[in-house]
Amino acid sequence: MARKPGSSPQAMKNRAAKTAAAIAPASALAQNAPAKKRTSPAQFAREVRAEARKITWTTRKETWITSVMVGIMVVIACAFLAVVDLGLGASMNLLLKLANGG
Repeated sequence: MARKPGSSPQAMKNRAAKTAAAIAPASALAQNAPAKKRTSPAQFAREVRAEARKITWTTRKETWITSVMVGIMVVIACAFLAVVDLGLGASMNLLLKLANGG
């Protein structure tokens, strides 16, 4: 009977080593990684300013439209929940009346 490919002891050891490396804790990986270069406060400030320049702000019109849409969705959600509440309340009252022989 022929052996399955990859069933040799060496192949199993290689798979076990790969699995162990894949599930190794992050701290073990961090120990092998080179130390990070420290950033000076001035360099940090320059990087923050560079990233802040990339921000695209919404216009007043976009903000207004979004706010109105949120308001409309809140009203719709309130109306839906009120209808559901009224329906459940009415059905519970009906069930209680029937249970009491009413």
